[in-house]
Amino acid sequence: MTSLVRHITIDCRDAYELAGFWSEVTGQPLTDEDFPGDPEVLIALPGGPGLLFIHVPEPKSVKNRVHLDLQPDTTRDAEVERLLGIGATLVSDMRRPDGKGWVVLADPEGNEFCVERSAAERSENG
Repeated sequence: MTSLVRHITIDCRDAYELAGFWSEVTGQPLTDEDFPGDPEVLIALPGGPGLLFIHVPEPKSVKNRVHLDLQPDTTRDAEVERLLGIGATLVSDMRRPDGKGWVVLADPEGNEFCVERSAAERSENG
């Protein structure tokens, strides 16, 4: 017997607002059933588990124990700039002079995530 990962659930203060940010990150829309003030909002991701945002009363207080690693379809650096432009904040820059590495960002509620190199960048630089 096995289990399927159906959703990755993110606790947050404003499910609709945070889902809106992640909708821009992933390019996937919110459903027509989701509205401001909803206690839960789902973004369906093609070929993978959905991102489920659940309202909780308490704010985030410590570093995430689980986080998302994003692989952009552009370059890592272009994606970092795009995400900073839509509301992410820089947490840690782990890029190395040889082009490898990643960047740790936080979403508008402080949940950390990483931006890795694109598939093209990986094939170019190993």
